[in-house]
Amino acid sequence: MSAEKMKGSKILLESLKKEGVTDIFGYPGGKVLHIYDDIYQSDIKHYLVRHEQAAAHAADGYARSTGRVGVCLATSGPGATNLVTGIATANMDSIPMVALTGQVSTADIGTDSFQEADIVGITMPVTKHNFLVKDVKDLAMTIKKAFHIARTGRPGPVLVDLPVDVTVNKAVFNYPDSVDMPSYKPTTKGSDRQIQNAIKMIREAKKPVVLAGGGVIGSNASDELREFIALTKMPVSSTLLGLGAYPYNDYFSLQMPGMHGTAFANYAIQEADLLISIGMRFDDRITGKLDTFAPNAKVIHIDIDPAEIGKCIASILPIVGDAKEVLKEMNAYLKKEPMEAKEPWLKTIEKLKLDYPLFYKKDTNVISPQYVLEVINELTKGEAFYTTEVGTHQMWAAQYLDHKLPRHFVSSGGLGTMGFGFPAAMGVQVANPGATVINIAGDGSFQMNIQELSTVSYYNIPVKNIILNNQWLGMVRQWQELFFQERYSATDLEGMQPDFVKVAEAYDVLGLRATKPEEVKDVLSRALKHNGPVVVDIRVAREENVFPMVPAGGAIDKMIGERGIN
Repeated sequence: MSAEKMKGSKILLESLKKEGVTDIFGYPGGKVLHIYDDIYQSDIKHYLVRHEQAAAHAADGYARSTGRVGVCLATSGPGATNLVTGIATANMDSIPMVALTGQVSTADIGTDSFQEADIVGITMPVTKHNFLVKDVKDLAMTIKKAFHIARTGRPGPVLVDLPVDVTVNKAVFNYPDSVDMPSYKPTTKGSDRQIQNAIKMIREAKKPVVLAGGGVIGSNASDELREFIALTKMPVSSTLLGLGAYPYNDYFSLQMPGMHGTAFANYAIQEADLLISIGMRFDDRITGKLDTFAPNAKVIHIDIDPAEIGKCIASILPIVGDAKEVLKEMNAYLKKEPMEAKEPWLKTIEKLKLDYPLFYKKDTNVISPQYVLEVINELTKGEAFYTTEVGTHQMWAAQYLDHKLPRHFVSSGGLGTMGFGFPAAMGVQVANPGATVINIAGDGSFQMNIQELSTVSYYNIPVKNIILNNQWLGMVRQWQELFFQERYSATDLEGMQPDFVKVAEAYDVLGLRATKPEEVKDVLSRALKHNGPVVVDIRVAREENVFPMVPAGGAIDKMIGERGIN
């Protein structure tokens, strides 16, 4: 081991390389200049975004699509605070990310120095953990701890704040092989006794339903879930963040439950006598009114975070552990004694699917947004990566895309962040350079980070942005129509939108447009065949709503439009 001392900025980059980091998304500034000077000579690829929020979302998309820790970098003060929305988005959805921020020198902290912000204090509520490095000798160990915390247990974002003098000062570089954090020991293996009790309850149940959440994808447990369903022959519903964990159009799939889930999923949950919840937290968008949710069901709750168990819905049988490990153990027991299908329940499910399918009115005169997604299915065979912004287009994408593969649907769930999809798609594309990456956007959301057209143009990141342009803030408009007597306050964007094709062309990005149903397939085909980034402006029906819909605070079996009535 060499005793030669190394600058802190160099120690940082060498530490990142030890963690397998090959790509960083960031924006330079005064307090990270030493880091950027060493990046200039590093083999780590840096992607210059046009706004720090985009750096955080890109790192998030990178992580969601791979399971690896995404990394973003910003300077002190406003650079760091511009990361906060992206960090909060990752935190709500349990995404492994390390955010690196510059900081004023340790001697100046607390003096209101130029571009000083207490980013550790600001982000404490929206990170899994954060660090302020005060001595360059602690830097390597801090990075090791940050990555360990971000990727283990329930994943989440970790912030590391780097005073400028820490990046300038020197120390001997000695990257640790492991970390010992006595206060942080996540439980990964479930209780064998509880697992056996769960198997017994599943065997005895007459109307079981599996609820698969983002934790299934986060723990790479999709294969184990699919085997579990094959062994138990139970219907399974995937939450928004769990889409792709189980094939969406499989016989046992109930697709997505909740506020904009399928009616047959919601009715099945309300009739169930047992819920097996795996890696999901009973979010209010799933449960609706808590005291009316699944009134007949006992609950088995499998989650790596003990704080989630019993937080919203009481469970009769908690299993704390990693979804992959717990499902492996359950499958091993099930293989020893095969389980018979619960045929009467499966027949009930079949009838619910026949009676309450997803439905929209087809119109030859205007483009239905749902039709656009069906054409995307036809052209991609469900094998592309799909990101979304947030709004009506997001829910249509959840409902109508053919979700076959884990980590292929990337969407902001818990925080519902408009502007997420485009920069997240950049991260997905960088992580998966040979893949087709499609961002499903709304005309309102797309403008939140439209400046990233410069990023994809410069680096030729071939993301395909499909804008379902109804010239509204569509989801808010739907609520105003249904619950505010059609008082469309600050949601009508007609006459306020730019020409998206011209904007794309200004950034040297291919811009395309479809205004008639017969144009959709040709335009989308051209977009997918193009070897660079694309913006497709599709003028969809202006006042199309997302149905079914459970009104806020209502019971999930009391839906508007459960039979497709629009």
